[in-house]
Amino acid sequence: MAAPTSRTAPAGPRESATARAATRFIVGIAAIAALGGALFGYDTGVVSGALPFMEGHFGLSSLGEGVITSALLIGAAFGSLAGGRMADSLGRRTSLLWAGAVFIGGALAVALAPTVPFMVVARFVLGLAVGSASVITPLYLSEIAPPHIRGRLVSFNSLMIVSGQLLAYLINAVLAQWEAWRWMLGMAALPAVALFAGLFFLPDTPRWYISRGRPDDAARVLRRTLPAGEVAAELARIDRARNLEADARRSAWQELRTPWVRRLLLVGIGLAVVQQITGVNAVIYFAPKILASTGLGTGAAITATIAVGAVSVVATAIGMSLIDRVGRRPLLLTGLAGMTVSLALLGAAFLLPHGVAVSVLVLALMVLYMGFMQGTLNTGVWLLLAEMFPLKVRGLAMGAAVFVMWLVNFAVALAFPVLLDAVGASATFWFFGVMCVLSLLFCKRYAPETKGLALEDLEQELRRAAATTP
Repeated sequence: MAAPTSRTAPAGPRESATARAATRFIVGIAAIAALGGALFGYDTGVVSGALPFMEGHFGLSSLGEGVITSALLIGAAFGSLAGGRMADSLGRRTSLLWAGAVFIGGALAVALAPTVPFMVVARFVLGLAVGSASVITPLYLSEIAPPHIRGRLVSFNSLMIVSGQLLAYLINAVLAQWEAWRWMLGMAALPAVALFAGLFFLPDTPRWYISRGRPDDAARVLRRTLPAGEVAAELARIDRARNLEADARRSAWQELRTPWVRRLLLVGIGLAVVQQITGVNAVIYFAPKILASTGLGTGAAITATIAVGAVSVVATAIGMSLIDRVGRRPLLLTGLAGMTVSLALLGAAFLLPHGVAVSVLVLALMVLYMGFMQGTLNTGVWLLLAEMFPLKVRGLAMGAAVFVMWLVNFAVALAFPVLLDAVGASATFWFFGVMCVLSLLFCKRYAPETKGLALEDLEQELRRAAATTP
């Protein structure tokens, strides 16, 4: 018995070393690929600190502020449409490389923009990278991660988005004392260079390799993320899934003619609208402008915005930990109720005599609103859109919902500064409060509960629920 024991004893340490190597490989992939999410967050958040100084430099009107802010968002809408196609044709890694190159060029172009039209075009181009990264990054992470950590790794991308926004607020606060708005915008080039350079050291995903008839390359990647005994089974599973999805895509348009699927698509689009029409990006893009309207100085307003970013990060992490225990619908309904109360109080706060105390109150209510929003509605809607559609239309339906989400985001960013000047802060935030009430009624009636159901079982449940709901 001694001989066999001496031969098999080292297996434990070897397996442990293999597991550690796999962990390092996966963490490295996540750290590099999720820079796409961080850039998404940075480029959407940094404009809040740059706008007050751009307003003076270019002589911007409220409409001009809205156009510059929203140019990135309309670019992101079209970038999100192109991202999926590019990922399928060029590969996930190569598509992220292209997005990284556009991030670098777009950030430098925005920072050096000599005129408003140039700035608008540069922001639109940068938006193409933001939109494509919003599709490709979670796709890449979901396909390369082992099944047992896939959810956490993909959710990590959402955390990186709000972390990127927080980083933008911190950099804005540091550079505001020099009114260095061009540096604020141009700093996005640094993580973009890191993303671009890092991707040269990463492989593409096993699923994409198999779709291109390269099983050896797929196996090589899987051997770095899975125990050796699981590689063959995972290769076979990916191959079967690809065949099923190919059949599903061929019948997707026909499936949309089915009444219950069409109804589900409308619910998904409605959820996408709810996420944007309730005012979150008005706060993200214009927080310093909102605080400055209470009498706070520009520098202090930009610094105070850090609290909004910090709470967004913490609330997102809390929402990620709660959503599988509490459920999607309870989280949505609780969040919308909290957002309604926060916005009602926020609107009332602007009726008080302006001063430091009112500025602090407005900041506290904005933070409270963002805590409810990021921890409940934002987390819940993204997860529902990923879960609620049947396989045959999942890609098509989610793409349509995300496209509408970006368009509504664009409309809110364009209209908010004009609305703020036209009717005042109180009426503007009360309008968003009314949208929260209508959204609460919509979600209570139509939002599905997907907690605890396998996707295949969920499809049957949603089909039954749609047939019985008027």
